[in-house]
Amino acid sequence: MSSKETAAEAPGPTAEPAAEPTAEPGADLGAAGAQLSTAPVEDLGQAVPGSFGGVRRPGLAGGLAWTGREVWGWARWTWRQLTSMRVALILLFLLSLAAVPGSLVPQTAVDELKAQAFKDAHTTVTPIYEKLGLFSVYSSVWFSAIYILLFVSLAGCIVPRSWQFVGQLRAKPPAAPRNLTRLPAYATWRTEAEPDAVLAAAQRALRGRRFRTQTSGAAVASEKGFLREAGNLVFHVALFGMLISFALGGLFKAEGGKLIVEGDGFNNTLTQYDDFKPGTFYNADDLETFGFTLDGFDASYARSGPQKGTPRTFRANIHYWTSPGGKQTKSAIEVNEPLEVGSSKVYLIGHGYAPVVTVKDGQGNVVFQGPVPFLPRDGNQTSPGVIKAMDVRDHADRKTQYAFQGIFTPTFALDAQQGPHSTFPALDYPVLALTAYHGDLGVDAGLPQNVYQLNTKKMKQYKDADGEILNDMLRPGDTLTLPDGDGSLTFDGVKTWATFQVSHQVGNGWALISAVAAIAGLAGSLFIQRRRIWVRAVRGGDGATVVELAGLGRSESARIADELGDLAADLTATAPPLPEADPEVSAEPLPDDEGARA
Repeated sequence: MSSKETAAEAPGPTAEPAAEPTAEPGADLGAAGAQLSTAPVEDLGQAVPGSFGGVRRPGLAGGLAWTGREVWGWARWTWRQLTSMRVALILLFLLSLAAVPGSLVPQTAVDELKAQAFKDAHTTVTPIYEKLGLFSVYSSVWFSAIYILLFVSLAGCIVPRSWQFVGQLRAKPPAAPRNLTRLPAYATWRTEAEPDAVLAAAQRALRGRRFRTQTSGAAVASEKGFLREAGNLVFHVALFGMLISFALGGLFKAEGGKLIVEGDGFNNTLTQYDDFKPGTFYNADDLETFGFTLDGFDASYARSGPQKGTPRTFRANIHYWTSPGGKQTKSAIEVNEPLEVGSSKVYLIGHGYAPVVTVKDGQGNVVFQGPVPFLPRDGNQTSPGVIKAMDVRDHADRKTQYAFQGIFTPTFALDAQQGPHSTFPALDYPVLALTAYHGDLGVDAGLPQNVYQLNTKKMKQYKDADGEILNDMLRPGDTLTLPDGDGSLTFDGVKTWATFQVSHQVGNGWALISAVAAIAGLAGSLFIQRRRIWVRAVRGGDGATVVELAGLGRSESARIADELGDLAADLTATAPPLPEADPEVSAEPLPDDEGARA
C-alpha cells in the first residue's frame, strides 16, 4: 500500500463544504417562473379570466392589444347571438307582440280625430301612453329597434345559409355505410344478375325518381329532398323581402285625409288636405295630378234583427279627373274598394251628416250659410258639432261673433239619462238641438283652433226672457231666434259628408309577392322530406350476386320504406331473386347404411 493511500484512509478532521443559501419563506417566485419558462419575456402577462383578450401583457402596447382582442371577441359573440335562429324567433315574436298596441290604441297616423277622442276620454293613462309612444306605435323608437334588429338578424342568417345550400347542391351523395342492415329501411335478396348490371339498373331507377346519384365502388349512393332546405331559405329571404318592402313603404309613402261634403270637390294639392303626412323621401312636389267631386253618398242599414243599424250599403258616388280640364269619369268608392289613380289610392274612411244652416245677424245680414259637418260619436250617428259666425253685428250694430253648439240626430230620441240622441243612423226623424253663444271666439289671436270644438272662455250663452239658457230643437225648416233682435239661425236641411284617405304607398306589390313566397317556402320546408337511398351489389361466396337496399330519412320521413319497396320492385325485373333453399330438404336424415359407414 502506498503512502498516499494510507494517508487518504487515515482518520482525521476533514474540511466541510460551504453551506448553501436556502430560500426564505415568501420569496418572490415570479423570477424563478420566468427563468424556468421557455416563452419570450415580452409574451408573459396576466391572464384575465372570462375575457376574450387572453393574456394581458404589461405596458401600454400590451393593454391596447388586449383591449382590441377583447372588443373583437365581444363583437363576434354578439354577432353570433344576433344571427342565431333562437334570437331571430324571439325578435319575430317581439315584433308581433309590439304590434298589438297598434291595433288596440287609436293611432294618430291613421285617425287623428279618433286618437284625440281617446285622449279626451282617458285622461289618466294618456300621459303614460304618450311617453311610451302608443299613439304612434309603428314609428316609435322601441318598435323601430326591434324591426332593425330583426332585419339584421335575418340578413346574418340568410348569407351563411345561402353558402351552405350552394355547398350542398355541389356536394355528391355520401358513400354507402359499411353495415346497411342498421338503417331503418332495409331489403336484400340474391340474384344471378351481374353486379354491374344491378347497379346500372338501380342508378337509372333512382334518376327516374329525381334522386341525385353517384356510383362509388360496389354501391350506388343517392339523395333527394334538397328543396326542403331551399324552401327554408326561400322563407327567410321572403321575410327579409317583406321587411325591405315595409321599410321602403315607410320612406316613400304619403297619406292625407280630407272631409268632403256632398257637392264639394277635392284637388290633390297640399292646401286641400285636412292633414297630410309625407314620408322621408316624399314631399308635396311628388303629389300626382287628379281630383274628384263627391256627388252623393248611398247608405242603407239593417232595420231589424240583431244586426239592426249595421250598414248594408256604404258607397260614395264621385266624378274624377286626371288632368285639369280633362274628361271626368264617373265612379264609386266603397269600403275596401278604393279609387286607384296612378300610384295613389283613395280610400273611403267614414261618413256623417252636415246640417245646412243660414245665420243672420242683428242687422239682418246673412253672415253664414251652408253645410256644417257634425262628427258622429256612436254607431247611430249621434253627432255633436259647432257652427261659427265671425263678422257679425248685433242689434246695437256692435261687432261680435256667434257660435252655436249642439247635437244633430238623424233619428231623434230624448230621455233624462242620455239627453238628445239618435236611435238609428238613417235620416228618419232629423233634429238639430242647439244652444247659442256670443262674444269672442279667439280666432283673431292668430292661434289655430279646431273647427269642430268651441272655446267658451270668452263667450256668453244667450238666455231667454225667463233668464233660462236658450236651447232649442229644430226640424228642417225651423228657425232659432236670438234674444234682443240679435239675429237668427234657420235649419235649412241636411247633406251627407264622407272622409277619404289619399294614400301613396310603394312596395305593396313586393310585400304581397314576399308573403306568397314565404307561405310557399314554409310549406316546402314542412312537407318536403330529405332522404337517402343506397344500393349495393356484390358477388357472394356461392357465385350469386347479393343485392342490398337501405334508406334513411334525414327528417324522419315516413315515405322512405315505401320508396325503398317500389325501388326493389323495379330492380327485380333486372335482378330477379333466386328461390330460397328449402330448409326441410337440407334437414333430411341420411340412409341407415350410409349412417353406419359414417
